[in-house]
Order: sequence, then structure tokens, then C-alpha cells
Amino acid sequence: MQAMKNAFKTIALIGKYKNPEMRDQILAMKHYLLDRQLAVFVEETTAKECAIESCATLHMDAIGANADLAIVLGGDGTMLSVARALGDSSIPLVGINRGRVGFLTDISSDHMLEAMASILSGKFFIEQRPMLMASILRAGKVVSQGVALNDVVINKNGMSRLIELEVHIDGDFVHRQRSDGLIISTPTGTTAYSLSAGGPILHPSVDALAIVPICPHTLSNRPIAVNGTCKVEVILIEAESAGVHFDGQMLVDLAVGDRVLIQRAEKAVALLHPQGHSHYGMLREKLNWG
Repeated sequence: MQAMKNAFKTIALIGKYKNPEMRDQILAMKHYLLDRQLAVFVEETTAKECAIESCATLHMDAIGANADLAIVLGGDGTMLSVARALGDSSIPLVGINRGRVGFLTDISSDHMLEAMASILSGKFFIEQRPMLMASILRAGKVVSQGVALNDVVINKNGMSRLIELEVHIDGDFVHRQRSDGLIISTPTGTTAYSLSAGGPILHPSVDALAIVPICPHTLSNRPIAVNGTCKVEVILIEAESAGVHFDGQMLVDLAVGDRVLIQRAEKAVALLHPQGHSHYGMLREKLNWG
């Protein structure tokens, strides 16, 4: 993760939808970049939702092929959506945080122009964050697939009873558990739902997955970390109602007997940070460590 010379000539701006407060920040960033003779596009839906006119726009699907860098203004939820949408491209993403706790959008909106000055002068580094691919098999056929940057979660729906799951890793039977569900998390996702469920915090450079039970019936069911190349299979044994969530934003309903196969996706997400960014400093700030 070393600083690199700036090669960004075309930059895309993506903002949190249905948030009119984003307009001023997007316009400020747009004018800042245009003043530096850079080509700037605003993502189509962002421009429409924020009433930004007289600007060049790009559809989300076209950003990866037409821009060198994407600046995401919003929060971690916005970044997760963008990461999944641009997952097949290698375009680096910069996250501007609107003020809430943000582990992915790590640049404060109050200092975004100073951070961009550093980035445009070549003072930055890029992290490759792995994603997960999950396939849902029913009667031996794939009925749905999805990708996630944070986590894939198999859990009960609403107020239904505990569900029963069977877990296999690389074809090796691990256990059956009755619980509210199970989280399979990347290192990136270990500061999200996994952390709330008692899982470990993994540094982004650690090649591992965290497998974290949600409110297990048997307290000896504890979180475990496995190699990041492992293939995890979860079979739904018993449930009144259950589903699979991808980053908490996409839901696929499950039926008893369904098998969920989770493994590392082929593509990773490139997160760009200004020089001087510290993962431990970010944890210290966001988690209020002493």
C-alpha cells in the first residue's frame, strides 16, 4: 500500500440518493475538480435526485469503463451499494462521510477538499478489499446469486422462531446450530453487523473470513475465523421463515433444504485513502477507544 503518482483525469461523483443535503457538497466537489481542469461526471440518479443540472452525467453501469476514479459522498450504506454496482470494474473508490460513524467512507466532509488535494498530488494508497459471492441452490439448481463487500447473512425473518442451520467448510462438516442466524463476514465487514454480534475485528490485510452466529441457542457456538479462500456451505434445515441478506441491502427468501454457497468473489474493491490514513486510528476514533 504505497503512495502512487496521480493518474486521475476523469472523475465520477456519486451521492446518497434522496438526500437533498448532498447537493451543496457534490457541487463543491464538482467545481473544485473542474477548476483543476479535470473531466467530471455526476452519476445519473445522483444528478436527478439532487437537482444538479448543466452537468455531464454517466449511468452507474458506465462509470467503471469511463472514469479513472469514483468519489462516493454519503455513508457506508452508499459505499456498499456502489461497491456492489461497480464490483466488476477495477475503478478505485474514495469515500466522503456525511458525519455518522463511517468505516468505509473515512474522509470527513469537513475536510474533503484538503483530502482531494492530497490525492490529486499523488499522496494516496489503494487497498484491495475482497468481496463475497453467494449462490443459493434449491433442488440442485442455482435460483439466485449476489455479492457483498461486508457480509452474507442467513437469518430468520421477523419474529419467527429460531432457525436450524448446518455448516460445512471446504466440504468438511462443522456443526449444526439453532440460532437467529449466521454471519459470514469479510475483514471489511467485521466492523459492521459481525461486530455487533460479538465477532472479532479483522484487519483488512488479514486473509480470512469470520463466521459469527447470531444469538445461538447453545452458548458454546462461538465465532470462528477461517482462511479467506475457504468455501462455506450453509444448509437451511428447519425454519418458519428465513432469508439471505447481502450487505443488509438485498434479500433473497430461503426454503427449507436450500444450500447457500459462499466464497471469495473473483473481483475485489479498490478503496483509495489519502496518505497518512491509519486503520487503527480510524478504529480508535469510530469506536471511541482511549
